[in-house]
Amino acid sequence: MVNKPIYLAASLLGILSVIAIGASGTDDVFAQSDKVQASIVPGASTLTDTAYSPNPIEATVGQTVVWTNDDSAFHTVTSGIIGAPDAGKMFDSGLAGPTALTAKGKTFEHTFDTAGEYPYFCTLHPAMVGTVIVK
Repeated sequence: MVNKPIYLAASLLGILSVIAIGASGTDDVFAQSDKVQASIVPGASTLTDTAYSPNPIEATVGQTVVWTNDDSAFHTVTSGIIGAPDAGKMFDSGLAGPTALTAKGKTFEHTFDTAGEYPYFCTLHPAMVGTVIVK
C-alpha cells in the first residue's frame, strides 16, 4: 500500500509531461500556420485563372501568403486589376530587386491585415489572374 501513492504520483507526472509536450507541439503548428503557400505553376505564361495555385487563396487576417515561382519564366504578383489606377499599390513583387520573381524558386510574400477579397495579376502576362480571400 505504501507504493500506491508513489506509483500514482509517477503516473500523474507522466500524464502531465505528455500534456506539456503536446501543448508545446501545438505552438509549432500555430507558428507554421502564419504562412499560406501558393505557387506560380509551370507554364503559367499561357494560363489564366489556373496560373496561380491555389486560386483563390484563402487566408485569415494576419496571415502571410508566400508565392513561389515554380515556372521557368519571370512573373509578378501585383495587386489589383490590370489598368486600374490602384494596381500594385497594396502589394507588388516588382520587376527588379530582391522580391522580383525572376527565376524558378524565387519567392514573394505579403501579409494581409484586413479582411476582404484581393485580386492580383502578372504584369508581364496579364491573362494570369488570381484572388486572395482574407477572412
